[in-house]
Amino acid sequence: MSRFDLRRLGFALSAPALAILVAVIVTSAILVVAGDPVGEVWGTILSVPRPRVVVAIVNAAIVYYISAVAVAIGFRMNLFNIGVDGQYRIAAFAAAVVAGEGWLPGPLNILLGLVVAMLAGGIWAGIAGLLKVYRGVSEVISTIMLNAIATVLVAFLLRKVAPQTGSNIVSTKPVPEGSRVPGMPLIPGVSREVYGLLLLAVIIGLLYWFVLSRTRFGFDLRATGRSESAAVASGVKVKRMVLMSMVLSGVVAGLVGMPLLFGQDYAYGTTFQPGLGFAGIAIALLGRNHPVGIVFAAVLWAFLDQQSNALQITAGVSDRLVLIIQGVIVLSVVIAYEVIRRLNVRIEQRRVAQALAQQGATVQEGAPA
Repeated sequence: MSRFDLRRLGFALSAPALAILVAVIVTSAILVVAGDPVGEVWGTILSVPRPRVVVAIVNAAIVYYISAVAVAIGFRMNLFNIGVDGQYRIAAFAAAVVAGEGWLPGPLNILLGLVVAMLAGGIWAGIAGLLKVYRGVSEVISTIMLNAIATVLVAFLLRKVAPQTGSNIVSTKPVPEGSRVPGMPLIPGVSREVYGLLLLAVIIGLLYWFVLSRTRFGFDLRATGRSESAAVASGVKVKRMVLMSMVLSGVVAGLVGMPLLFGQDYAYGTTFQPGLGFAGIAIALLGRNHPVGIVFAAVLWAFLDQQSNALQITAGVSDRLVLIIQGVIVLSVVIAYEVIRRLNVRIEQRRVAQALAQQGATVQEGAPA
């Protein structure tokens, strides 16, 4: 690896490391002011998780990863798709209703549910895309409003389709047993298994990397995100790219809840895990929208979530403390990336200036007297 590559790698790693360090310092200061045991808190959070907790971390990271990739697709286009939360709710509900009917046998029913989820998520995100392209409505405003609409709409429709069981928990028909994705016993020493749809997250990550890095569509998407005027000059149809990017982001967002639907809950109901879309925003920022960076960010996010469960018992501190840590990490990483970027630009400018000066000196030495 060249010196330049090592320097780039160092800059890439220094920003998240700096953000985590700042988060530790800020959180420790808050604990000191509140009179809470700093050592016990960090000892609990940074302790080696038990095998069952490791499984929970991996499963949470799978879902977080898909959510973050959905957000990252918009970010690479300079679009802020804040609506992943609503898109995956709509998609998970639609897929649960269709898969619960069991119209197709076994794996075909699973495939049908995945297709329905992608269509539902893409259509819901496409509404924001159409509003932006044809009416100039900010995707931030429209997706936030669509989140609220999705929450109310799903709650209304859930009451309509849910079987009357007499229970306080309202849910769709359960997915037939033949259409459930079995888990994988990847972690020894525990009966709980990793989601079988881990493979889905891997495929999404590979496709995300390939499309953005190895296709013309990915180049046009990145070019439009960096400069719309330059993209137009290159012949890119910006409006079409905006709409396609929003729809593609929604398609991936539609798959966020699939590991939960087919591998854990087997139905969509009032207990279906909320907030996955908003976590994806933070994880995409932390992972710098890179498919590999998002993996580490998702694992870190899931690790903090799961390790916080023992804070109340071992340290007498609310598990909500982790929300402070996560929030500070996100804020710090945004600032750290900007600081590192400016530092990198200055170093690069200095290197170019030195190279030009050396070239000029060489020309002068070779010139006739």
